[in-house]
Amino acid sequence: MSTPVSGTARNRAGSPARPVRLGLAENWPQFTLLVVVNACVGGMVGLERTTTSLVGTRVFHLAGYLAVFSFIVAFGVTKALTNLAAGQLTARHTRKSLLVAGWVAGLPVPFMLAWGPAWGWIVAANLLLGVNQGLAWSMTVNMKIDLVGPRNRGLAMGLNEAAGYMAVGATALATGYLAAAYGLRPVPELIGVGYAVAGLALSVLVIRDTAAHVAAEIATHPDSGPQAAHQAPAAGTAGAPRKPFSTVFMETSWRNRSLRGASQAGLVNNLNDGLTWGVFPLLFASRGLGLAAIGLIKGVYPLLWGAGQLLTGRLSDTLGRKPLIVAGMLVQAAAFPAALALPSRALVAGLASAVLLGAGTAMVYPALIASVADHTHPSWRAQGLGVYRFWRDLGYAVGAVIAGLVAGAFGLSAAVVAGGALTLLSGLLAARWITGNHSRL
Repeated sequence: MSTPVSGTARNRAGSPARPVRLGLAENWPQFTLLVVVNACVGGMVGLERTTTSLVGTRVFHLAGYLAVFSFIVAFGVTKALTNLAAGQLTARHTRKSLLVAGWVAGLPVPFMLAWGPAWGWIVAANLLLGVNQGLAWSMTVNMKIDLVGPRNRGLAMGLNEAAGYMAVGATALATGYLAAAYGLRPVPELIGVGYAVAGLALSVLVIRDTAAHVAAEIATHPDSGPQAAHQAPAAGTAGAPRKPFSTVFMETSWRNRSLRGASQAGLVNNLNDGLTWGVFPLLFASRGLGLAAIGLIKGVYPLLWGAGQLLTGRLSDTLGRKPLIVAGMLVQAAAFPAALALPSRALVAGLASAVLLGAGTAMVYPALIASVADHTHPSWRAQGLGVYRFWRDLGYAVGAVIAGLVAGAFGLSAAVVAGGALTLLSGLLAARWITGNHSRL
């Protein structure tokens, strides 16, 4: 699981420090700690998967679907912009400092969700949650990629995303049962206090920065000059010629065919996730399911999504990124009609849809991140990943807006159909645009 790439880190005085080696085996203690931190990150967003739409309708008595889904719009836009900023901020700040900043932003969130006196407090909590997720999740992704180097990126992302989304699912399941026993607020949301405190403490006390690992990879990268081996790391990503941000943005968003394909697939993947996040609790509640059953549906989806990535991340290293991305989008598309197939057996339909969504997303998620890493130079990879994650997480907001508009005009079932159609189209575009694991940088 290792790679022979190595280098020599330098301390603050500029003198040589201990040699740096890249690889999962060589860096397993820090990698494992980052997995634990990302589980805490995922748990924070899992707080809202089952209950928050219902809080909007039952506690604050919101009438319009777009108003109910406004918390997802706030979360998606803020997380997307934070992802974009995070890529830029790595040029001036260390990964660790940005990780800590993300956790500071997340500390008030569970308290605002639990006791906010008006819907505006819930929306504001999601603005902070977007900053928390954008900084903390982005940094765990970048730091794991830094540690493992060019080999086994799919496996690394599978482990990272598995930890995060299994925590999403377990928390969604737990909040459903707690809500059924104690009400929609405040007990279910207070799970988040443990996540926030643990995530911040680990990030401050035991996580180490990975700038030296980036320097070691740059030193041996084919597009790096021989002088790179002798450069001391900068604050974030070890000084090397960097592309202007506007160039990175256009390269990741459109000019590079594979990065374009990954960016649109990421956007639509989170579009359908945002749509189901808002719509499914209301849809299945309208079909007679209780909070525990809704929590089961909302928990199974990210649990399978997370656990599946333990396999699919590694498979993307061996089979290639594109087959998993395209197949995963098509499996997700099939999940939407499944949710509507048995209106008289809503729990069966919901679980069938959750299984398909979970399996399809598990195929797509680590392969997309690894594909972006494959097609970006290490000197601007953090920026490229930030742009990709901007488009991907903007999908939450786009999905919530589409769900609100379509459901308001035609009903919740029509919103589900729209999600399936858009996911199918995205899979076909991914098949057309995404190439192999390597590209001209």
